[in-house]
Amino acid sequence: MDRKIDLNADLGEGFGRWQLTDDEALLASVTSANVACGFHAGDPVIMRRVCELAAERGVRIGAQVSYRDLAGFGRRAMDVPAAELAAEVAYQIGALEVFARAAGSTVAYVKPHGALYNRAVHDAEQAAAVVAGVRMSGAATAGGGPLPVLGLPGSRLLATAASAGLPTVEEAFADRAYRADGTLVPRTEPDAVLHDPEQVVKRSVRLARDGEIVAADGTVLPTGARSLCVHGDTPAAARLARRVREELAAAGVQVRAFA
Repeated sequence: MDRKIDLNADLGEGFGRWQLTDDEALLASVTSANVACGFHAGDPVIMRRVCELAAERGVRIGAQVSYRDLAGFGRRAMDVPAAELAAEVAYQIGALEVFARAAGSTVAYVKPHGALYNRAVHDAEQAAAVVAGVRMSGAATAGGGPLPVLGLPGSRLLATAASAGLPTVEEAFADRAYRADGTLVPRTEPDAVLHDPEQVVKRSVRLARDGEIVAADGTVLPTGARSLCVHGDTPAAARLARRVREELAAAGVQVRAFA
């Protein structure tokens, strides 16, 4: 069996003098960079720098779109009218595309962040608004095709994107706990984020090699995820991403950007 997986992380999560993610270190390990587009984090200087670093290292650039929520880091529940959300998604993609192209690259995919990501799992209207925003942006891959959308397997977001003719990429999380239904344990609940490096590495290898991930209650969830996310804002994220990549390679898994 040809075993391969994309490794993605959230980058550019800072603002002005404040910086949360170790972008340079993470770019040494990941194959796809979810770059904050200014709505939950990020500013023009940071976006430009991350795009330049990603292009230099051959890392794919993705637009990590969010609700307009700098104070809450995009993790607070918000009710945004569909037309407004679509326009804001398109705006964020367009802003990042400017810096990606200036760096000699391009925006290659879109992934919602935080509360928007989780809302679009179940909310048909918000999922449709995200897809409408991707289409409105007019952005295309280097090959001229529509932008792929990264999301949770079985989500409204991926179903809506597929119906609209956008490529979809199922992803899994190395450092987040899962419920038995395949959704993520909310961050408001205990142990929603996994901090034990050994546990994160083992579940990453199992996911990539065997196509399964274990939920918090012990349920074994089959998954066809083609991309694996390590959160850039977790403690020692860069070291963790490096270990995950090394152990995946040792297990015979090719770590490369999704097709």
